[in-house]
Amino acid sequence: MVRPLPDEATRQLSDLVGRRSQILAMIVAEEQRKKRRPNKRMLASIERLLVALRKELSDLDGQIREAIKASPVWREKDELLQSVRSVGPAISGRLLAGLPELGSLNRRQIAALVGLAPWTRQSGQWKGKSFIGGGRADVRSALFMGALVAVRHNPVLKAFYERLIAAGKEKMVALIAVARKLLTILNAILRDGEPWREPEAHA
Repeated sequence: MVRPLPDEATRQLSDLVGRRSQILAMIVAEEQRKKRRPNKRMLASIERLLVALRKELSDLDGQIREAIKASPVWREKDELLQSVRSVGPAISGRLLAGLPELGSLNRRQIAALVGLAPWTRQSGQWKGKSFIGGGRADVRSALFMGALVAVRHNPVLKAFYERLIAAGKEKMVALIAVARKLLTILNAILRDGEPWREPEAHA
């Protein structure tokens, strides 16, 4: 049985993943500025900064992968998480850093912890409407990224999404449900220590 990692290692990984999110946000911001067709001098400045930011992003990705590979615990969990089509290194790293409880709680508890458990307003303009919120926003955003990929490339979650849309659900509501289902799948995978296996297609 592999011993759990010390808290300091988890904090260091969390810092790396958090910094990656910051750099990614800077890249998005500079790309938005580029789309506004600035003058040549401003464009050159944006391009130089984008080159530096993308190099920093690549370096951080390398550091995150090294940190995960250096730990038998994280390495095993990372392989299990990435066995699900739609979960890549970035999403896996964010889950490992931001949701160490994954695999140790039931599906309702883990959904509530992330802020993907629906709750209903009891008063005011939105009475009777279901909402999500609270919890760990960075983890939730990673799961949304996974859900966006899943509805295109993961046969099981794509079919689930299409059933919800066919039943009249709004796209965002259906996407939230996919993110919640993805979280449930990942939680069960780490709980059981078994990689994801997609159901075989019938001939």
